[in-house]
Amino acid sequence: MDMINQTFVSEFLLLGLLGYPKTEIIYFAVILVMYLAILTGNGILIIASIFDSRLHTPMYFFLGNLSFLDICYTSSSVPSTLVSLISKRRNISFSGCAVQMFFGFAVGSTECLLLGMMAFDRYVAICNPLRYPIIMSKVVYALMACVSWFSGGINSIVQTSLAMQLPFCGNNIINHFTCEILAVLKLACADISLNIITMMISNMAFLVLPLLVIFFSYMFILCTILRMNSATGRHKAFSTCLAHLTVVIVFYGTIFFMYAKPKTQDPNGKDKFQTLDKLISLFYGVVTPMLNPIIYSLRNKDVKAAVKYMLNQNPIQ
Repeated sequence: MDMINQTFVSEFLLLGLLGYPKTEIIYFAVILVMYLAILTGNGILIIASIFDSRLHTPMYFFLGNLSFLDICYTSSSVPSTLVSLISKRRNISFSGCAVQMFFGFAVGSTECLLLGMMAFDRYVAICNPLRYPIIMSKVVYALMACVSWFSGGINSIVQTSLAMQLPFCGNNIINHFTCEILAVLKLACADISLNIITMMISNMAFLVLPLLVIFFSYMFILCTILRMNSATGRHKAFSTCLAHLTVVIVFYGTIFFMYAKPKTQDPNGKDKFQTLDKLISLFYGVVTPMLNPIIYSLRNKDVKAAVKYMLNQNPIQ
């Protein structure tokens, strides 16, 4: 019985920005505004992609999925973060932590695959325009999205179940805003070699492979664009890829900076770097979903036209 009590915890404590009370108030206001912007911007994109027939194409179908993913991801973590910032209630149940971890990993994995699918869609549209309706039929792109969602869910189930089965020896303080998997693994008082191996395999499948698809797709796209005789055609082809490429750079840039940067060896700077890690994670979790609808809307005439049409509709009519 004593062994069970030492290895099982009923809840976790999320430190967040503990020790920075004034900063917590500022972050509460900033995160709240960003969360409302995420719900509004991504919600509008989803509604537009569903009800405007001009947006019933593979690219906007994937974009609608991306927006829904962003809403799910932020809704699984941001509300609890806001509560902890304003009420100082920092505890989260063991099951709540597992659910939060599952959604975070599932959405992140699915989004990586979707970004790769969107790059392939742009490759077919620009490099094989005559065969585009056949290659990217409705059945094909719907199946591609389903595979992304299913694979991301399976990956998250594996990673979450392996992490939450570990013994924690009573150590339940997570130095983070959310139940981020790496922060939780640091609390385990057992060998986490299996977790590390499965995460490496997961990173290869859900980070490296989609990134390779994106890289080679844009290499072929660039070669095709450079062979075009018309400057107008080159500009139009490049502009259709710019929004997706910007989202890829922001998404992958934040992930690699967060997980691939060297750790500090200076014990005096440990707290500073841990705070920086948490702020970078916040950027990845809140700022990126907020930027996605803005990036896709600013340079996309179809999306802007669809949104203006919806806003100009009279509810009475």
